[in-house]
Amino acid sequence: MRPFGQEFEFARALGLQMVERGDGRCTMAIDIEPQRHFSPQGAAHGGVAYSLADTAMGGALTSVLPDDQWCATMEIKFNYHVRVGEGRLTCEAEVLHRGKRVANIDARLYQNGRLVSSANGNFAIFAAPSAK
Repeated sequence: MRPFGQEFEFARALGLQMVERGDGRCTMAIDIEPQRHFSPQGAAHGGVAYSLADTAMGGALTSVLPDDQWCATMEIKFNYHVRVGEGRLTCEAEVLHRGKRVANIDARLYQNGRLVSSANGNFAIFAAPSAK
């Protein structure tokens, strides 16, 4: 399985952390800090949870793709259920279906054992630019 981590600046800037990955599943986490992640309304900005889910979903899919294939988000339906506050936010993503060119992936986000958000997305699968 090819590596997948925080080797891109956006993930490092947010503080995304790889927990576990393989066999079409990926768990990632972020430690929500008020001064870093909160909106003016006193809760984690929605983009933080979305970014965590999007990255974990990509991690789940790339865990089952060969090295000569890449993926990219086509669309994600994201549901915010309850406010996300300070503390660890965890995302569990799983590939539900993988076709030749499109995969469907589910994600669930938890804080303190409570489901706070959920997502479902379609990701494009394509040849890596260096693949022949």
